Amino acid sequence: MDNRTCVEFLVVPFSTTTNKFVIVTVFSSIYSIGVLVNLLIFVVICFDIRLHSPMYVFLCNLSFIDICYTTVIIPKLLHIVHSGMKSLSFKQCFTQMYFHFTTVTAEVTLFFAMGYDRYIAICHPLYYHQILSKKICILIVVVIWVCAFLNSLFIISPLLSLPFQEAITVHHLFCHAVDVVNAFHGGSAKFTIVIYVEFVLFGVGPLSCNFLSYIKIICVILCIKSKEGKKKTFSTCLSHLIVLMIYYSTGCLVYLIPMSEHTVTLSQTLSVFYNIVVPMINPLVYSLRNSEIKRACRRFLKIKTNHTEE
Repeated sequence: MDNRTCVEFLVVPFSTTTNKFVIVTVFSSIYSIGVLVNLLIFVVICFDIRLHSPMYVFLCNLSFIDICYTTVIIPKLLHIVHSGMKSLSFKQCFTQMYFHFTTVTAEVTLFFAMGYDRYIAICHPLYYHQILSKKICILIVVVIWVCAFLNSLFIISPLLSLPFQEAITVHHLFCHAVDVVNAFHGGSAKFTIVIYVEFVLFGVGPLSCNFLSYIKIICVILCIKSKEGKKKTFSTCLSHLIVLMIYYSTGCLVYLIPMSEHTVTLSQTLSVFYNIVVPMINPLVYSLRNSEIKRACRRFLKIKTNHTEE
């Protein structure tokens, strides 16, 4: 560990020809808007008793996860681009890596829980409150976070045994595990096994279950007589599926595509979608399309405005 404290990780997120001002402006705007919108949703759901049902508890957690998700990456990214100080210590790199994997695991498992919630609500509405009571909902949220923290340890543990001795260049938006492993010739067999296990447990498994849930939901939707109700529900499900496809496809490519000089730009582009774009559009797709949340946000903002005027 004494040698590791001297190890530097040089994070190179973009090419030297990229305009710093444009990057800082765009990413700081995305981050600020995303955090403010997610924070608004989080606060509104927490303080509005009418929104204390399982679906909204999951949406509240999604907003919190997305705030953490982007906060793990973007502030440090902006600092690197603006200051030009690309060096991260061993502790900084692995701390960022750990919390990144934590938020990713939490997001994936929450998507699965939300898909199951919608399946029960639409396909078995009479048993909804029996199957997903408040206690069960809270238990699911606790399990999601415990699983996220433990799974993150499981992922990075093989990396701790690597012989870190010199500066390692990471061509990514943050201290990315795959880039760290690729710095060693032959990589890490243990880490490769872990990634494939993760791919099955948190990729193929949850995505397959989500697809099956939405297929059954669509079958139920087709039986709805009201054209307006059918169109609205189908539109919601389709938007959810599109977000899931973008998230899972870009995530799988980022971790499974073989890294080389020719794939650096592709990997960075995919990482932007996976780590920044999806957390940005989540509140638009999952929360702000919901009429109850929109009304609650209006009430909350109106109360705050009235208090300010007084």
